[in-house]
Formats: sequence, C-alpha cells, structure tokens
Amino acid sequence: MMNPLYNASIALLRGGIKLSKGFNAKSRRMLEGHKETFARLRKALEGNESPVMWIHAASLGEFEQGRPMIEMVKREHPDWKVVLSFFSPSGYEVRKNFPLADVVVYLPFDTPANARRFVDAVRPSVAVFVKYEFWGNYLSALKRRGIPIYIISAIFRPSQVFFKPWGGTFRRMLRCFTHLYVQDEASRKLLSGIGVTNVTVAGDTRFDRVADVRSSKCKIEWIPRAMEHASMRFIAGSSWPADEEVYADWLNARRDVKFIIAPHEFDDVRLAQLKAHFPGRNVMLLSEWQQAGCPANIEGLIVDSFGHLSSLYRYADVAYIGGGFGTGIHNVNEAAVYGIPVVFGPRHHKFREASGLIKCGGGISVASVKEFDDVMDGFLTDPASLKKAGEAAGRYIHENLGATRRIYDSIFNKKNL
Repeated sequence: MMNPLYNASIALLRGGIKLSKGFNAKSRRMLEGHKETFARLRKALEGNESPVMWIHAASLGEFEQGRPMIEMVKREHPDWKVVLSFFSPSGYEVRKNFPLADVVVYLPFDTPANARRFVDAVRPSVAVFVKYEFWGNYLSALKRRGIPIYIISAIFRPSQVFFKPWGGTFRRMLRCFTHLYVQDEASRKLLSGIGVTNVTVAGDTRFDRVADVRSSKCKIEWIPRAMEHASMRFIAGSSWPADEEVYADWLNARRDVKFIIAPHEFDDVRLAQLKAHFPGRNVMLLSEWQQAGCPANIEGLIVDSFGHLSSLYRYADVAYIGGGFGTGIHNVNEAAVYGIPVVFGPRHHKFREASGLIKCGGGISVASVKEFDDVMDGFLTDPASLKKAGEAAGRYIHENLGATRRIYDSIFNKKNL
C-alpha cells in the first residue's frame, strides 16, 4: 500500500473527475466505464486456466507501443489470454473492440482496494505497463503476489519526479518492476543514478508498429484519385487549431498543392471551423466525398472518422504532425516510415524520435508561420531536397526496428513463461 499522501492525491483525482462529469463527456465515459470493469473481467476470465498477460496503456499512443507486444504474444503463445486496460477514454473508446485482446477495460482509480480487487480478478502471469504508467497501489499489489512486472518503451528525463529530492515515493514504485526496458542510454544512466539497475536499453516498440502498418495490405485505393494532378501532396495528421494557424495560409496560397487534414479530435463544430480555413476551395469531408462517388476535382479532404491516418501517409510527399504548438507532438513515426519528411511544431523535446529525425535530416521543427512557409517553399522549389529528407526519415525508422523482439525474448524465452 502506498503512503497516505499518495492515496490522498488519487482521491483528489477521482473527486475532480467526478465533479467534472456534468460538463465533460470524457469524464462521464470514464466513470461509466469503471462501473463495467469487473463485470467484463468476470465474463471474459471466469474459469480460465490459461496464462494471462495484463498490459496497460494510458491512452491510444501508448497502446500503439504496446500493440506489437500483444501481437507477438498472441502469435507465439496463442493459448495465452490478454487483458488490455486503459486509463483514458481516448484510448478505450477507439480500441475497446481490439480483436487480439480477450477483454478490454478501463483501469479503476489506483486505490488499495481497487488494486487488490483488479489483480485478484485478472490473476496475471505477467504484467506489462507501457511507457509512462506508474500506479503505486497496482504495482504494490502485483509485487506482493510475486507477479513479474515490466515496463516497456519507457523514457526518463531529469525533470521527472523520480529524480527529485522529494520523489522517494515514486522511486519506490520503480523498485517494484522486475525489469525496465527503456528507449535510450540517457534513461538507463538516469535510473542508474538513483540505484535502479535492472534496466535494458531495448528501444521503442512503436518503430516496429509503424513498419507493420507500412507492410500491411491496408491501402486506401480511392485516395490517389483525390491527389491527382498535384505539384505536392500534403497531409496534416493529428492536427489542432494552433497547427492550422501555421499551415492553412500556405495551402490557400498554393492551389496546385492538394492536401488531407486529419484533426486530432472532431465533432460537427470542430469540422466546420476547420473547413472555414479554406474559403473558396473545393474542400470536402471524407465521408461527404465518398458519398458523392469520390470526384476527382477535389482540392482537399478533411478526415472525419478514426482509423485511416496511419495508412493515409503512404500517399503524401510531406507530412505535418500536429500537437507541437500545444502539449506535444503526436506520432511522427507513422509518417516517417513511408520515407517522407516530417514537419512539426517546437514542443517536441520529450520525444526521442523527433530529436532523432531532426538529427538525421528527416524531421524539421518550425516555430512560426514564416518558418513553415520557408521549409515548404524549399521543398516545392527543390525536389531533390524533398527526396533527400524523405530518404533520411525512412532510414531512421529502419535503423530503429527490433525492440519488440528484444523485449519479448527477454521476458518470455529467458523466463520460460
């Protein structure tokens, strides 16, 4: 059990989410989902005698890092059950029917009672947390039962609480893990400095995931028709309003450039506001365009459904990844794997892959409209520079493959699970 101060902070978190449910749809969905968790576990696992891997992801991005591990376990140990849990509605709502998981649930708030009840219901043979998830009562409950606990694709920075003088509670969480698989040597050194040495630099499983997507047959055959007769094909993925303020004027000034924009989140109001950035342009919602028979004279598409973005990048010459003018960029690897340059905003320093792409020449950070315009004008007027940057991005992805296999072999083969 964690100390009283930690448990009080969890109580405050729970109380804040309950208070916000009246005006926040995500909070409502989370609380309703919590009510279903234990019933869903009972239905899926009642009478189960097979080994169970419990894998937990905060949200959709972390799920994409955990997904290659789920796929490998199911491929090589088809008898194993997989319990997939999420903290955030944005992960759960999109992946609640993920076919390779035997059950998908919300993770209840990290109270001692919830942790005991959840672990006893799942009875995992192994527990895997993805990247950033550190829930003290769950970790303590697993450790007390002797269940191996791992974190994968983790990355650590000096600013995190683990490395502060007052971070003792959180350092104790790290010591619950059987092993930590981190993305880079800098993370290993930071952990070593606080006495955590059961660490392996294994890389980031998200590289393997995007490579799997690229090699899949998931092609959207009607998209080339939308991009015909363009001097450049531009895709903005996971776009926020602050991102559109950076690139919309450039697109409006260049009618020969065709584009696809996939907003990070959308409703009718958001889609209308996004469409209003392009007055006088033949820009349609993806659903409208399909219903109209996919006419070829389109200038731009706005994606109004989930699940397409990672495959859409294959039809682009250059990608812009959103979030860099807010809390942080989204998945740059999804685009870079297709051998195209990736442009993003200035808030990227927490993301190792962004730094790697910048270093190799496959990624470009822009902090203003002018910087964006200069980069894109350079690509338009100098196709050789566009090709060179794209090739660098593709090489960077290829050079960072293999984390899933390294982690899997370490956990499963050496432990004979």
